[in-house]
Amino acid sequence: MTSRHISLIARADADTVYRFAADPRNLPAWASGLARADVRVAGESLWADSPMGTVKVTFAPRNAFGVLDHDVELPSGAVVNNPLRVIRHPEGAEIVFTVRQLEMTDEDFERDCQTVREDLGRLRDLVEEHNR
Repeated sequence: MTSRHISLIARADADTVYRFAADPRNLPAWASGLARADVRVAGESLWADSPMGTVKVTFAPRNAFGVLDHDVELPSGAVVNNPLRVIRHPEGAEIVFTVRQLEMTDEDFERDCQTVREDLGRLRDLVEEHNR
């Protein structure tokens, strides 16, 4: 199984980036690979209409370490763990998402990595704009 860490720097405080990314209301604005419309909250889980169909998303509990790991339960019942971190950086915050190939073809893996890059770019742009 191949893993790839997709990382970029946001010129905003790490706590600001974390709070924005952790807010389910903001997911449709930046996480196109996860949520296409408003996210429904049900207890500890979120339900989102994604490109894969309706998925159940469970994030790590809010924490002071910038950990936004989340499990995505696909319509098939399979669960995919997605490591996501917001790390303090001298220029603001580093956002790191680990993409795992699992059972994807190489082409699908590359496409997934590109989607994550674009999503993290939107997240960066939104928090930097909000931070001005």
